[in-house]
Amino acid sequence: MGASSESSRRHEQLILPGMAGNARNKRVQGGITTSNVVVSAHVGGNAEVFPHILALHVPEGSTVADVTWGKGVFWQNVPSGRYILKASDISIGVDCRALPYADGSIDCVVLDPPYMEGLFRRSREHMAGSGSHKAFRQNYSDGEPSQGGAKWHNAVLELYFAAGREAYRVLRNEGVLIVKCQDEVSANVQRLTHLELINEYERTGYYTKDLFVVVRRNRPVVSRLRKQVHARKNHSYFLVFIKTRGKKRRHHFERSRTRSSRMGETSG
Repeated sequence: MGASSESSRRHEQLILPGMAGNARNKRVQGGITTSNVVVSAHVGGNAEVFPHILALHVPEGSTVADVTWGKGVFWQNVPSGRYILKASDISIGVDCRALPYADGSIDCVVLDPPYMEGLFRRSREHMAGSGSHKAFRQNYSDGEPSQGGAKWHNAVLELYFAAGREAYRVLRNEGVLIVKCQDEVSANVQRLTHLELINEYERTGYYTKDLFVVVRRNRPVVSRLRKQVHARKNHSYFLVFIKTRGKKRRHHFERSRTRSSRMGETSG
């Protein structure tokens, strides 16, 4: 029995150093268990969601150009001084399709142009946003009728596409573009605006990094309803894009996601 125990101890001494070496090479997952994370769907308003998007994707001290400022609703709950904010919109003569910034000079662009096709009409009398919706026209349109160019929903896309290309010009490499949009039914045809934007922006050279869904608290009211054929939209989107270097963009961000996973971010 004594000889057997001695042999067993010698065997353990021979294999333990190797086992210790393997332990040193084994990757240890870091992080903590928590539910305190930024989630993708929110019931509430833009001012409640927007600060979470900035906190997750835009470092403090970044230069942020909000090129469709309107009433500045997005920024109501963002502490003053956290970012270098450049606010502009069409009401002060700055078109989001022709920005007064140098190439590669901006860290983040915020884009929220009119996303209702009813704001793109040839006559002011036919434009959406009158009566109880007057505030919407004031926030999302210059109130002037459209002349020339595409019509209806395609006019909405034309504006988004041109503004996205201009944002790409002024953003630094790996800069952030935050876009607000909403799907709509135009001429009785379902138009999934968020998918149309993602497809076009990725052709431009962006990587689609994140998507947030904002669900309104109150129920929409429809006037003169005869027969409903589509679900009424009560949600909108914030899309987060990253400016990348052409063909290398997907490979670059696949590697970034792999590194994040190895550090413990296994989902989301």
